[in-house]
Amino acid sequence: MLKIISSPNCGNSPKMTFLKEFNIALAKGELDFLTESVTDEIVWNIVGDRKIEGKKEFIKELKKTKEKNVTELTLKQILSHGKEGAVNGITKTENKKRVCFF
Repeated sequence: MLKIISSPNCGNSPKMTFLKEFNIALAKGELDFLTESVTDEIVWNIVGDRKIEGKKEFIKELKKTKEKNVTELTLKQILSHGKEGAVNGITKTENKKRVCFF
C-alpha cells in the first residue's frame, strides 16, 4: 500500500490539484490516468540520466517504473506558475531506495 505524505497547499488551483494527482498516479503506476493526461509533445527530463520525449516513449518508461513498487510518496512542494508547474518530493521503494525529484 502506498503511503502519501503531502504538504498542505492553498487548494484553490486546478493545476496544483492536477500535479498532485499526476504524481500520485505516477507512484501508483496508474497507466490509464497517466497516458490520458499527457500529449504527444511530453518531455520527461530525468536529470543526470536521460530525457524521454513523446507519449509512446513516456508510456514505455512508465511500464518500467511501475515495477519499482513505490511504498511512500512525499510531496514537499507543488508550484504552479503560468503554463509551467513543478513538484518537489521523494519516493521510497520496497527495497528502501529513495529518489528525489523536482
